[in-house]
Amino acid sequence: MFFNNLYAIGTRTIYGLEAVTLGAPPKPGQSIIKRPNNENMFSVGQLFKERGYELKFIYGGYGYFDNMNNFFSRNGYEIVDRKELSKEEISFANIWGVCDQDIFNRTLKECDKSYAIGKPFLNHVMTTSNHRPYTYPEGVIDIPLQTSRAGGVKYCDFAIGEFIRKASLKPWFKNTLFVIVADHCAGSAGQTELPFIEYQIPFIIYNPGLVKPQQIGKLCSQIDVAPTLLGVMNWTYKSKFFGKDILKMTPEEECAFISNYQKLGYIKNDQLTILSPQQKVTNYKINAQTGEMKTDIIDKNMQNKAIIYYQSANYVHKEKLNKWDEK
Repeated sequence: MFFNNLYAIGTRTIYGLEAVTLGAPPKPGQSIIKRPNNENMFSVGQLFKERGYELKFIYGGYGYFDNMNNFFSRNGYEIVDRKELSKEEISFANIWGVCDQDIFNRTLKECDKSYAIGKPFLNHVMTTSNHRPYTYPEGVIDIPLQTSRAGGVKYCDFAIGEFIRKASLKPWFKNTLFVIVADHCAGSAGQTELPFIEYQIPFIIYNPGLVKPQQIGKLCSQIDVAPTLLGVMNWTYKSKFFGKDILKMTPEEECAFISNYQKLGYIKNDQLTILSPQQKVTNYKINAQTGEMKTDIIDKNMQNKAIIYYQSANYVHKEKLNKWDEK
């Protein structure tokens, strides 16, 4: 199931992790992952843990970077990062961490461990190879090391394919959904404006026995990933997510959120409204096929909706209304 009109909410990994875990628009300034008082949040992980799932954050690098280990461990996840891997498990590594094949092989072991004790599992895996300096094991793809981003992309794709192939031989495969989503695009990082087309990222839910192959073109963003996964699993739950189940979205509900370090964007239909510092508002008419952005007159309805979404998300976090309600 391929969602071909989904947007990353930000330009850094921690914003993507925050969005798919907490299902809420970005807040002005720093990601929640690096903020104080970010423990015990209402998250997709807590919903799985409540139902008896083993919960793990699996990362090829050292998770102290960007406070990731601290955030995930304080929200119910067991941490499996580079320091947990033995020398025998590491065939290749660079400054970011072990190669994608190595972290996927460790992920298979973690799945096996949970299955062996009869526990269902949610493993949140973050890879590192699709990142500068684009180095990876030699001989597995036909693009030389450190020559282009295309090599990193192709190697990541190869490693995912190998992981799926190995997983398909496991007894737990037939009851496991594989969710593949990017954290952000390469082209959006460092931009002062919001080139919306650079925020488009892939989102796939895969299992040939559980999911019908199809393409979904609804306008959506990373905050909709968790509700959509839970919808595919047909779970009923009390939600604090801002995001929605994409498969059940009405045309009126379709929208996307994008941001950088100082600007917040709201996309609806063919309009992009950007909220900037000092209460500046800009509106663009956009073309989702070409990426063209033309300055347009301010749409008050768009402006108000953007302000409501972002201020509401900020208020909910400030007042700690997005915490997990203990039973």
